[in-house]
This record gives sequence, structure tokens and C-alpha cells, in this order.
Amino acid sequence: MKTCFEWFAALERHPRLNPGLRVLMAILGGYGVAWLGAAALTGLPSASKSDAVTLAMMLTFLLYLVNVLWIFATATLLRAALGLAIPAALFGGWLHFAT
Repeated sequence: MKTCFEWFAALERHPRLNPGLRVLMAILGGYGVAWLGAAALTGLPSASKSDAVTLAMMLTFLLYLVNVLWIFATATLLRAALGLAIPAALFGGWLHFAT
């Protein structure tokens, strides 16, 4: 059975798959991380709940942009996947323990 590292290394050897997988990771993974970030950031202390939601939505656009740039800037698919998994885990943990 292949490990995660071997699987990503095998995908790196297929030059036609690499851009397609990065596009999928940017669209789906970036959306998922942005959604988790928006949900977690709505709990920020502010003057009112509507201000917190507005701020969270504005920061979500920035978060999505950073995710997309990260995915296409990294050298390997494994780093790109970790760049999505780590923020998703942090925002998910924040949501779990904050509520």
C-alpha cells in the first residue's frame, strides 16, 4: 500500500495531471478553507454581530486569494495540499472549541 508521500510523488511525474489537480485543489480546497475561515471569524469580538459577519466575509476573499496563490506557487502537490489542510484544521479546531 502506498503512503501519502508516495502517492503525491507519483502524481508529480505526470505533467498533465499536475495543473489539473492544482486547479481542483484551488477551487474546491480554497472554497472549503474560505468557508471554514468565514464561519470561524464570525465569532470575532466586535461592536455588533453584523459587523463581525461583514468583517469575516471581507477577510474570506483575502483568505481565498492567498490559498489560490499558495497552491500555484508551491513546488510540489504535497506542499500545496498541506497548505490547505493546515489552515482547514486550524479553523475547524477554532470552530469546534469556540462554540
